[in-house]
Amino acid sequence: MKEITAKELETKRIAEEKLNIIDVREDEEVAMGIIPGAKHIPLGQIPERLDELNKNEHYYMVCRSGGRSGRACDFLIQNGYNVTNMAGGMLDWKGETE
Repeated sequence: MKEITAKELETKRIAEEKLNIIDVREDEEVAMGIIPGAKHIPLGQIPERLDELNKNEHYYMVCRSGGRSGRACDFLIQNGYNVTNMAGGMLDWKGETE
């Protein structure tokens, strides 16, 4: 599985690269702050919401510490998606949130 650090992802965001970020945390976690522009799909809803993801796009998966997003990456890779896990999750995120 491909991984990126929170700092590397923030650098891409600041450079205004086109990023598809999926936050797989639960509603109450996301309420405390989400990376600007990220799409919220709780981990348990990923299988039923695959139609919201495009296999021709690349996605960065985010959670609190990197574990759930890693599981989401495993599932999505098995289903033919191009994904990268943000290691360390939001605990390591120092950038802006909304």
